[in-house]
Amino acid sequence: MAAYALAGPAVLLLFVLFFVPVLAVFVIALTDWHFGARSFAFVGIANFRELFADEGFRAALLNSIFYVAVVVPGTVILGLGIAMLIESGRSLRALYRAIHFLPFMATLAAMAIAWEALLHPTIGLVNQTFSALGLPTANWLRDEVTALPVLAIIGIWQNLGFAMVLFLAGLKSIPRDLYDAAEIDGADLWLDRFRTVTLPMLGPVLMFVVIVVALRAFEVFDTVKVLTQGGPGHASDVLLYTLYRESFEYLRTGYGAAIAVVFLVIVVALTLIQARVMDKRVHYQ
Repeated sequence: MAAYALAGPAVLLLFVLFFVPVLAVFVIALTDWHFGARSFAFVGIANFRELFADEGFRAALLNSIFYVAVVVPGTVILGLGIAMLIESGRSLRALYRAIHFLPFMATLAAMAIAWEALLHPTIGLVNQTFSALGLPTANWLRDEVTALPVLAIIGIWQNLGFAMVLFLAGLKSIPRDLYDAAEIDGADLWLDRFRTVTLPMLGPVLMFVVIVVALRAFEVFDTVKVLTQGGPGHASDVLLYTLYRESFEYLRTGYGAAIAVVFLVIVVALTLIQARVMDKRVHYQ
């Protein structure tokens, strides 16, 4: 009874703040209700049929998949590489950690405005640098070809510090005698030691970083809202921005709730698949 009494408030709070809103979203997705309406009617799966027939939704889904496919490996590879460089250094480790972790701590909307200034087509530092080097310039955020890749690069930059800090913690937990044993067994090259010692020992951290970064990437909204508003056309539209636009700009609440249901299903499926696939390759101490 004491255990139930102690856990009860937390369980109740979780139920009220999570399960009730999720259930409400599922119910609203089956109606034609919109903000301000005094009545509604159940329409069954009509919102979902319209959703999967909508080219804009399909474009947003493919853009979200592309964004995740670029941000996750880019963040993991660069984060691990930087963590290994910092760990192998002998001085100014704290400064390097702070510099790389700063983007993760900063407000993303404010950082997006800074990126907008850097990517300005005429006075932006990026185009000015490219022009000085004789490289082609572009209107990076208004070009259908470059808008989404640029947002993905910003996403890597923003998540890099998070991955780096976790990988640093994982590297510090690896016993040094494992590297000595590997070297005695013939692993003279750093790549051999990385493959046989570092990567297997970082398995739990790597799985956690991949899952969390994938979820954060799939939930991208701030940079899209501030920098491109899903444009040009649907070139940089993503699921969360489509949900926001349909629900709070067009006031199509039932349709937006259907997008939220699809988004939730995809996120849960993505998490379970990643955990199941990666858990088979992870070695726990």
